[in-house]
Amino acid sequence: MSPLIELVDAGVRFGATAALAGVNFALAPAERVMLVGANGSGKTTLLRLLHGQLPHSGTRHVHPRAGRQRVAQAMVFQRPFLLRLSVWHNLQVALWLAGVPKAERAARAAAALARMGLASERERPARVLSAGQQQRLALARAWAVQPEVLFLDEPTASLDPTAKREVEQLIASLARDGMAIVMSTHNLGQAKRLGTRVAYLEAGCIVVDRPTAEFFELPLPEPAAQFLKGELPWSA
Repeated sequence: MSPLIELVDAGVRFGATAALAGVNFALAPAERVMLVGANGSGKTTLLRLLHGQLPHSGTRHVHPRAGRQRVAQAMVFQRPFLLRLSVWHNLQVALWLAGVPKAERAARAAAALARMGLASERERPARVLSAGQQQRLALARAWAVQPEVLFLDEPTASLDPTAKREVEQLIASLARDGMAIVMSTHNLGQAKRLGTRVAYLEAGCIVVDRPTAEFFELPLPEPAAQFLKGELPWSA
């Protein structure tokens, strides 16, 4: 199947620092790729590069499917930025920025709030929601623009166990709808539950990229094997 997004020998530098180097990566429709690795390994940079947010070396190809002019994409961060507006108006602004016609915005916003279990919160200020509700609102904003690809940067890392389960269940439901997902996580159990592929990054390089079952069941290169055992120290 033709990939939606493809990187060929891609690299990203921040001044003298090489954040990514020699990255080759392809994302097919409906794939769920989990990015794992120590802090500073390049996971967030890779997400931002795939989303088209960063200048880079090498090439980034985007391949719309037949009959479409572009690949619709959205990104959700660990700590989402919410406007000092109601839940409803946060969604309306997101849809306006995405170029959704005005006539469609109310229906899409209502559907997104219902999907994420936030319909009863629509008039509340977004910034007074709990951390889990705020992350569900971020997912609602992303889902409302109907992306083919959803990028998630450690979306459950700051949540308590209950909120973490709720958000993970919502992500799984989006995956069942056929949305392609690329997600960074430190939770290896989460990667195993949600991913069809797992990619391990170290020092800005993809060291291993395998189907999930093979990643967890077959021998790995030593750095990845140590990471899987929890033996690698986290860098700041």
